[in-house]
Amino acid sequence: MKDIHTIVIDSLTFLMDAYETMYVINSANTMKAWQDFAQFFKTLMQQHVANSTKNVIFIAHTLTTLNEADMVMETKVPIKGSLKNTGIESYFSAVISTRRMTIKDLGTYKSKMLNISPEEEMLGFKYCFQNKLTKDTIHSRIRSPMGMFKTEETFTDNCVQQTLDHLHKFYS
Repeated sequence: MKDIHTIVIDSLTFLMDAYETMYVINSANTMKAWQDFAQFFKTLMQQHVANSTKNVIFIAHTLTTLNEADMVMETKVPIKGSLKNTGIESYFSAVISTRRMTIKDLGTYKSKMLNISPEEEMLGFKYCFQNKLTKDTIHSRIRSPMGMFKTEETFTDNCVQQTLDHLHKFYS
C-alpha cells in the first residue's frame, strides 16, 4: 500500500496480552505456548518490522515498580515469559516516554521542538515526550542513539509527526 507511510500499533501491551489469552492460557502444553509467545514477538520485530519500508510506531503501557534491592523506582513495559529478562525495549532504537510536566520544570528546556501554549501556561503543565534520561528518570528505559536529541530536546511537544521528522533528519 504505497499511500500508507506509518503503521501505529496501539498497543503492544494489549497485543501481547491478547496473544497470551488466545494461545497460552488454555494450551495443553503451556511450556511450548510460552516459547511460541516469545517467538511471535521476535518474528514480528525481526521479520515484519525490520523489513518494513514504513514508519512503525509501537505504543505500550509502562509499569513503575520499586526495586527493593537498589531502592529505586524502575519504569519499563511489562511483559511476561522469557521476554521479561531482556525487556522488549531492547528491540527498539528509540524509546520515548510520554510525560505530564509542570511548566516550571520545563523552564530549562528551550528548543524549537517544545512550544508551550497559553492554555498550558494557564494550567501549569504540559503533556510532552521525553526523549532523553534525566536524573529523575535514570531507571526508566528511555533511549535513543547518541546525538539524536540535544539536551535541550529532552522534552518535546507530544507530536508524533514532529518526532518522525526529527528521526528522518537524524538518519538522513
